[in-house]
Amino acid sequence: MTYRTVQRLADAARPEDLFQGQWQNRRTKLDDFKPHLHERWTEGCTNAWTLWKEIKTHGYTGGYGAVRAYLQPFRTSPTAPAARPPSPRTVTSWIPTHPDTLPENERLKLKVVLAGCPELDALTGHVRVFGKMLTRLQGEHLPQWIKAVRADDLPSHHTFANGIERDLAAVTAGLTLPWSGGVVEGHVNRIKMINRQMYGRAGFDLLRKRVLLA
Repeated sequence: MTYRTVQRLADAARPEDLFQGQWQNRRTKLDDFKPHLHERWTEGCTNAWTLWKEIKTHGYTGGYGAVRAYLQPFRTSPTAPAARPPSPRTVTSWIPTHPDTLPENERLKLKVVLAGCPELDALTGHVRVFGKMLTRLQGEHLPQWIKAVRADDLPSHHTFANGIERDLAAVTAGLTLPWSGGVVEGHVNRIKMINRQMYGRAGFDLLRKRVLLA
């Protein structure tokens, strides 16, 4: 061994201090199920075998030893070790998703995140109400939704509500009537894609032929 290796080993106060490189923050099969373990532990279930059986029904494919080793510090410390928090991109993908379609482990993670941030919890509620109006064509509820948004301290949502109010009649119609401009927008995007394939070097006649022949 080199002097630096010996010095690093001698200076380490605990085994975790030696985890470096590819082993640092490496994901494991247990990561997605840690929020469930934390919640059940706080509810009083401290049997590692029982908890292992529970998370196996939710899709965990790892062994019992990993669960037992993870829960061991819980028995000697007053608080459970913190699980790795999800990324902002991950949380923003959970919020507009209907709760019934989220897997159980993701629902638990989102519940933990929202419990720690009242502003995000309020925003999630507004997003889901708006999603309900959009999918069920309940545009008549839009004024009440705008009023509820302005009652919370959410500046970015206030800006969105102001934009809706500037064209309230059109947005209400879009959330109420069964017709959609999605088909037209799809054709427009298709024409733009064909035009980009020609790198702007072909004229309108060729673009027209490609669109018609496609």
